[in-house]
Amino acid sequence: MRRYALSLLALACTLASSGQTRTLSGFSEAAARTQFALEEKFDSYLKASNVDHHIKEMSARPHHVGSPGGQAVADYILNQFKSWGYQVEMETFYVLFPTPKERLLEMSGAATYKALLKEPALKEDATSGQFSEQLPTYNCWSADGDVTASLVYVNYGLPEDYDMLDRMGIDVKGKIVIAKYGRSWRGIKPKVAQEHGALGCIIYSDPMDDGYFQGDVYPKGAFKNEYGVQRGSVMDMPIYPGDPLTPGTGATKEAVRLDRKDATNLLHIPVLPISYHDAEPLLRALEGPVAPDGWRGALPFTYHVGPGKAQVHLKLSFNWDMKPLHDIIARMPGSELPDEWIIRGNHHDAWVNGAGDPISGQAAMLEEARAFSELARTGWKPKRTLIYCAWDGEEPGLMGSTEWAETHEAELQQKAVAYINSDGNGRGFLGAEGSHALEPFINEVARDVIDPETGISVLNRRLAVDLVNGKNKKELLAKKTLSIGALGSGSDFSPFIQHIGIPSFNLGYGGEDPGGEYHSIYDSYDDYRRFKDPSFIYGVTLAQTAGRTAMRLADAELLPFDFTSLSRTISGYATELMAFTDQLRDVTALENQVIREKYYALAGDPTVRLLAPPARQEVPYLNFSDLQNTLLSLQQSAARLSAALAKPGLAAGRQLQVNQALYRAEQQLLTRQGLLRRGWYRHSIYAPGFYTGYGVKTLPGIREAIEQRNWKEAQEQIEVAAGVIRQFAAYLDSVTQLVP
Repeated sequence: MRRYALSLLALACTLASSGQTRTLSGFSEAAARTQFALEEKFDSYLKASNVDHHIKEMSARPHHVGSPGGQAVADYILNQFKSWGYQVEMETFYVLFPTPKERLLEMSGAATYKALLKEPALKEDATSGQFSEQLPTYNCWSADGDVTASLVYVNYGLPEDYDMLDRMGIDVKGKIVIAKYGRSWRGIKPKVAQEHGALGCIIYSDPMDDGYFQGDVYPKGAFKNEYGVQRGSVMDMPIYPGDPLTPGTGATKEAVRLDRKDATNLLHIPVLPISYHDAEPLLRALEGPVAPDGWRGALPFTYHVGPGKAQVHLKLSFNWDMKPLHDIIARMPGSELPDEWIIRGNHHDAWVNGAGDPISGQAAMLEEARAFSELARTGWKPKRTLIYCAWDGEEPGLMGSTEWAETHEAELQQKAVAYINSDGNGRGFLGAEGSHALEPFINEVARDVIDPETGISVLNRRLAVDLVNGKNKKELLAKKTLSIGALGSGSDFSPFIQHIGIPSFNLGYGGEDPGGEYHSIYDSYDDYRRFKDPSFIYGVTLAQTAGRTAMRLADAELLPFDFTSLSRTISGYATELMAFTDQLRDVTALENQVIREKYYALAGDPTVRLLAPPARQEVPYLNFSDLQNTLLSLQQSAARLSAALAKPGLAAGRQLQVNQALYRAEQQLLTRQGLLRRGWYRHSIYAPGFYTGYGVKTLPGIREAIEQRNWKEAQEQIEVAAGVIRQFAAYLDSVTQLVP
């Protein structure tokens, strides 16, 4: 019924917009007709059965970094591209990759328990019993450690959770903490625990989040069973991703490497993920205060914060080995502009079999590339070069893409028009994040792809679900375009946009494929065909979406960058920051007033010994005027450029020069010195949050300084951002001067 209601809403959106002439940004009317015909032919070559076959083949065995299965998957992809006529090579890097040598978790004292630390094979899952090839349950980049201490429950392990513990009078220094998966990237949990003096960190999946509280568990249903464990990296990627020993430099054989102790993105405490089967006795043994309402999970007992009388012993050691990474790079040279590149990527490594993450996305990308090879046999050639990249080492820390981007940085900044990323794929609604100068362009793509479940465009289906789930119904009803998200981290777009300034997208489908298989042995072909995308049709839909994105960028006469869209977006971020600062000032003043009132109320009681009120520093008035003025200048510069480009008759000689200037514009938003305390990230508009990991922080230098109440730094970062935007506006004016 819910899907039916969404279909009706989406259909209403379609009817409201019917009768409009389809235009195609960057194409003349005649060229657009040709393009639409080519896209229909491209669609006709795509087959769900091929997506099915690729997923089954590539997820047949575990294929983590440096494994025989990983080599087999890389060879499979390379041979597919060869058979389709692409110019293909395997580019190999050499990176640090730790794997478990010893894992022990036990409890002693008032209660005893030894954790299983193992996921059992299931008869319903054909590949779950491949124990000799599977990586055991672990968090990659945990430190070696042997620690014994009392245990404290820290909810999701976020900074605000430790604030709550402080208010409860509980200190985690010298203790081991246990945190739930969720609400942030997993690497933030041990990072914050380490900052608070914890000796070790345990992370578990609570059944309230993705287990029996949500639905039937695997294999009966899609949700996490009591033994399922989420493996995953805990590298401090907000500092820098990639090989920890070669920051900023490609990890070739000859690369100069850091000593491991000098890598600033590695933890110093042991970290271990466990199932809720193993978590239950540990949590049940806790005493101390009852956990606050929002902290309680779905296990059948009262949650306490701890500590208790029992002691927990955590012992971990790892093989810190160098392993080869195999990136597959396949090219279809451009017929007119071979030195302008459209780059399309999806990783191929997995923690275990990885049918959903990443093979579903990789299979869609392979079918997309095959369809282009079929189209090429009919006489079509892309004007610009298409480059397909199957990345290795994404799971441990975006290593394959980062090392390739760092190695080829100078050439990429000259030639790369855009990078189009995907990862795991599912069933449901379009997810699109990316560079906002291409937001109108991706709306046109979404307008022209049909959702296979409802028969209307994926754009209107996305707008419909946003309307159903959103609060401001009146505003959402009037909305006719998709607002794409900003890029944080968590997949292979990060080195392209945030380190070297290449316009980027991250595309995928999901929302109707819930499950608890993520990074476990149950992320298998059997799970995928039952619960994720049984018909494999959304693999075709992803291929249609990313394929149109790549093809239109490859063949556009004038590249479809719209900097008025980017200008509006950045102005919106600045407005948010000013409102947030005002709100923070009001909240702080109110908190301090309450503290003072309590202080004076107690002042007349001779039995109470008073200290000075622990008031928070008042929020000063930050001067945003320079940023506001430069944003107005940017708005005017973007409008002038847009008007100039809208005029017909851009001469062919100037078109090449203008297009190159357009796709290199994103690089003007990079800062030479990078973000404070993490200079690898150089984009002044988008960055992963220092304490969110995957989650994005927009205008990150300013925003995080305000969040951390560093007012001097916040004012300095306002001026830094204003300077970058001023430079960007001047650059757009220089592009306008190129237009006759």
